[in-house]
Amino acid sequence: MSVMNLSKIIESAKEVFEIEANSILRLKDNIGEEFDRAIDILYNCKGRVIVTGMGKSGLIGKKIAATMSSTGTPAYFLHPAESTHGDSGVITRNDVIIAISNSGETQELMNLLPLIKRFGCEMIGMTGNLNSTLAKTSEVVLDISVEKEADTLGKAPTASTTATLAMGDALAVCLMEKKGFTKEDFLMFHPSGKLGKGLTYKVKDLMITGEKMPIVNENESFQDVIKTISEYKLGMAMIVDTSGHLAGVLTDGDIRRTIIKHSNTTDLSVKDVMTVNPKRITEDAYAASALNLMEKYSITALAVVDENNTPTGVIHVHDLLRAGVA
Repeated sequence: MSVMNLSKIIESAKEVFEIEANSILRLKDNIGEEFDRAIDILYNCKGRVIVTGMGKSGLIGKKIAATMSSTGTPAYFLHPAESTHGDSGVITRNDVIIAISNSGETQELMNLLPLIKRFGCEMIGMTGNLNSTLAKTSEVVLDISVEKEADTLGKAPTASTTATLAMGDALAVCLMEKKGFTKEDFLMFHPSGKLGKGLTYKVKDLMITGEKMPIVNENESFQDVIKTISEYKLGMAMIVDTSGHLAGVLTDGDIRRTIIKHSNTTDLSVKDVMTVNPKRITEDAYAASALNLMEKYSITALAVVDENNTPTGVIHVHDLLRAGVA
């Protein structure tokens, strides 16, 4: 056996990347009404999504099931060979089956089909052979065929497993969107590790408090409040009424609009030009919710209030991003 030189190795690696990338891009032409039907079936599933597949397809199936479970779609991987030895008891009539086989004729999977049909479960087949038994017995067929595998023999599951994984990710992501899966939902399933760390913060963990809060009375002059905003460097000030309740905010944007509108601002009080009923948040809300509000309304800082609408802090987008809330 000859020893490959470095340039040949690099060339072969690049070819693998190209073949596998093309296998994914090819999927774009393979999805349409069948994919849409698959999403509807999964969305309306009253039980769990049971993913099954043998060999390399099974390994990919485990990842698909794990991704769905962590993004709001309860899923379970069932090994087709073990299923005929008692494990098939996990299947219920309310479940949806995702069966994976590139050939569509994997014997262990074929042995499981009668049970699936007996329970009347809807089945989504993921296969590279649209004329296979799996394709013909599935309610929906997702085409994961590839032009060729990435290995030199064209036999090892490489490009085909990559395509299968990408199709599974597409299902999971589209289901997330259809279900309205939020960052807070994601936190529930990822409370530990780097993925969830930033999402565990509450507003009270990151907000600015005490003397660092820019708070002014609604009867103060507009020009004095500009000085306060410049001093605190948060791009806003919280405006309170005589009872100390949040009455409004004055932002850099409010200042610009006021100067454009009024040729003389000397006699203006801040309550004449502030934004009333501003966006606000409570201390116990997740920091991710604060970031969502900021993104939605294009603002950089939020007033934090208690149950009496009294300001207790300010949370700024820079502090959220530094803490890894994204």
